This record gives sequence, structure tokens and C-alpha cells, in this order.
Amino acid sequence: MEYRKLGKSPLELSAITYGAFAIGGSMWGGNERKDSIAAIHASIDNGVTSLDTAPFYGFGLSEEIIGDALAGKDRTKVQILTKFGLVWDGSNNGKGEHFFDAEENGKIIPVYKYAAKENIIKEVEESLKRLKTDYVDLLQLHWPDASTPIDETMEALQTLIQQGKIKAAGVSNYSLDQVVTAAQTLELASNQVPYSMLNRSIEQDLVPYTTANNIGIIAYSPLERGLLSGKYFADAKLKSDDHRNGYFGQFNPEKVKALLADLQPLAASKNASLAQLVLRWTSVQKGISVVLAGARNAAQAESNAKAMDITLSTEELQFIQQALAKH
Repeated sequence: MEYRKLGKSPLELSAITYGAFAIGGSMWGGNERKDSIAAIHASIDNGVTSLDTAPFYGFGLSEEIIGDALAGKDRTKVQILTKFGLVWDGSNNGKGEHFFDAEENGKIIPVYKYAAKENIIKEVEESLKRLKTDYVDLLQLHWPDASTPIDETMEALQTLIQQGKIKAAGVSNYSLDQVVTAAQTLELASNQVPYSMLNRSIEQDLVPYTTANNIGIIAYSPLERGLLSGKYFADAKLKSDDHRNGYFGQFNPEKVKALLADLQPLAASKNASLAQLVLRWTSVQKGISVVLAGARNAAQAESNAKAMDITLSTEELQFIQQALAKH
């Protein structure tokens, strides 16, 4: 495993960081708690020291599972990355921006983007309780909230750093302009954004800026939620309430299949799966600090961690680039 400093922050994270969206169950067709805990333990056993979660994942369940999984572990050896700014319990009293309506157990739940100072303080305390800890290593704004001035949000994060509640602060899903504005108030550790072989838009503007200004990029959905593993072109089936039934529709399946067919021999030559090859490729792209990889069981977690054992030569990276350009 490689460990990388996150921007100018004091944090050093594992290059493969455990992504805990799916273990929340909601939007992913459910969850097995014991398997999720086993996945977290297997990640740690294989050198993954960083866990990324959010209150919204499973409406608190993902954080609770991480809190349980870390019981008895040396807290100083694990970095917890969580978020704030998505409110579903009505505590925002209609404030903020309506984001979308989630469905849980047949009930429609309005979700709001809300990044006001009062909400940040409230959410952090709730997260600390669920995570069973007294500090968070990295706290990130989950989604931009146009109803709250960016400087108000950043000033609140700075206060939390000074109080010792968080070690560093970042944002997620921020555009370049939003990052530039936020950086005027707070030294951002990172921006967590989608990035994959199929989605490389950040290379045009965000990566040059963050690289020049030493701001980390945490890449999420590097496997496009499993699509680039290839298994959904084989026999894997999605449950009816899995959001990927719609999510995968944005991609051309024939082009993705053709790309993976071109990459398969290279993966095989490395004794690696397609998923491992994709994760490793993502980890060496310019500006990418760490790569999020979800796992619902111990075998998946171990496989993700071992992606960092793969070595890619200049010629092999050029081959991958040519395959991407082709498809």
C-alpha cells in the first residue's frame, strides 16, 4: 500500500481508501452488517488506513457500522473521512436547497443541501456519536449549497479545526470556481469528485488548479459503481431498489464492453482483475491523491487493497490511454 499526504493538511491517507456508501444499504439494494464490518476489517488488515463515509449513507447507518467496526482498534492508526450538508430529518426547517426525494422502506424522504454554520455544528456532533470517536480526520461538505455563502461554511470548518473536532477540512463535488472561492477563506485539504476512465472532465480545469495549489483530489466512483469491473456484463444482477439500474444508463454498454475487452489481456498479464487494473490506473493519474473503492465483503476489500501491488510501465499506461481514446 502507498500512503499519500492530502494537500497541505497533516493527513497521510492510504492510496486506496475504503468507500462506505454502499454499506449504508439505502440506494444499493440493502446491506449485510456483518459482511460490511468484515470488509472494513479486511481493508485495515491489507493496509487501508482511511475510511470515507457520510451521514447520508444509509441515513446514519454507514457511520454507525464504521463506529462498530473500529471498536477496539487503535484510533490513531485509522483516518475517518466523513461529510456534512445533506439533511433528511427535517431539522433544517425548510432551509437550504431541496436536492431530491429519497425513498426508504416505501417512504419518501426529502433531502436538502444545507451548509449553514448551525447545521455543520449539529451534524458533526451527531457524526461523532455514531462513529464513537471524539474527532474526525477530514470533514467534507458533501454537496455545494447555493443558499449558504461559501465563506460562512468555510469559517465554520476553520472553527472546528481550532476546536480539535476535525483535523482538516475539504469539500466534495465543488467546481473550480467554488474551490477558488472557498480557498480564500480556508486552506482546503481536498476536493472529492467523480473521476474514472469514463469520466475525466476534471483533467481540463480542476486538476491543473489543485496540482498548482497543493489541494488533494479524492476520486470517487473510479469503477463507475462496479460497471468497470465487467461483472455486470456477465451474471451479476441488481436488486430493483439499487440506484445503479438508472445510473448505468448514462453509459454506452457496447463501448464499455469493447474497452474492457481491450484491457482484459493486460489485467490477465498482471494476474489482476479488471477492477484492480482500473483502480491502479486511477491511482497514478495526475493530481489524484487517493482513490475510493467500496466493498461489501472481505474478499472485495482485500482485492481492492491489492490493486496497489500492480506495477504499470510507461508503455502500458500508453496502451491504456490508446484504448480509452479508441472507445
